[in-house]
Amino acid sequence: MIVVMDLKVGSEEIKAVESLLMEHGYQCHAIHGKERLVLGAVGSKKGDIPPGLETMPGVVKVVRVMQPFKLVSREVKVEDTIVTAGKIKLGGGYFSVIAGPCAVESMEQLSVSARAVRDGGAVGLRGGAFKPRTSPYDFQGLEDVGLQYLTQARKETGLAIVTEVVNPSDVGRVADTADVVQIGARNMQNFPLLREVGQLRKPVLLKRGLSATVEEWLMAAEYILSEGNYQVILCERGIRTFETYTRNTLDLSAVALAKRLSHLPVVVDPSHATGHWHLVKPLALAAIAVGADGLLIEVHPEPARALCDGPQSLTPQHFTELMTDLDMLAPVLGKKIWRGDEGSDN
Repeated sequence: MIVVMDLKVGSEEIKAVESLLMEHGYQCHAIHGKERLVLGAVGSKKGDIPPGLETMPGVVKVVRVMQPFKLVSREVKVEDTIVTAGKIKLGGGYFSVIAGPCAVESMEQLSVSARAVRDGGAVGLRGGAFKPRTSPYDFQGLEDVGLQYLTQARKETGLAIVTEVVNPSDVGRVADTADVVQIGARNMQNFPLLREVGQLRKPVLLKRGLSATVEEWLMAAEYILSEGNYQVILCERGIRTFETYTRNTLDLSAVALAKRLSHLPVVVDPSHATGHWHLVKPLALAAIAVGADGLLIEVHPEPARALCDGPQSLTPQHFTELMTDLDMLAPVLGKKIWRGDEGSDN
């Protein structure tokens, strides 16, 4: 349930309401919006409204949340959540592009990629130091060395770092480097990992699983929010279907649906969705048209020599062409391609 509080309410009244809710087995999450202050009450098996709650000082109304995902739902928070990390700004009309290679291969490769995507207009650098691969014989990433290279790339370019964590035990050291910690599609329902990143106080990018429904995706986000981390970015990256001409099937309807059901920002990864570089631009443009808040794009200086996902990676030139098209389309849709400061708004 949610308890809508008067915006002018004092801390003592809030503490009294929280105390009553906790006495009845609820966990309390204070969500501050522009129009209202909401206490999200979750976790009680009974689900009853504590006697006297609705008449307590400062309480405007008590509402049951009908969706299985509570804190993620727009019933709890009406306005968009805006997530910021370094130069990245997502949600509430702000549109950010995060780009870079699938995997960190060397300092030289990462530096060239980082400078190229920065010059093209990206505000975040993606790059995997830890790579969960289908085959145990494929390149698994440079791990700690890769994290060091990402740290150096941030110093060189000022880009925010987005990189994946695979094991719960690695969350701390990955978070020391990352501005945004990524949960990959294969780990969307790795619940110990979700709970661990829920303990962080920095943004988490949660990719939709290979065969996950929208509800399962949002419930995975609920795990993170329930631990107290409200800075979650949803990422649609395509789901597995019977189609063989593309790597996955990009579900743009899920983007529009997630924006309707949830207040969290949604980004799209057309690179993993298609598996082919020439399909990335049209689907990236479709993503912004359908309401996405950002893009996650794979860019490599030499895709033919990439150790991971070369066929779906854009060259720096192709990335610049994509950004030019986005700049033309965004104003028509009421979006801002965020460049890292107010003076760079388009």
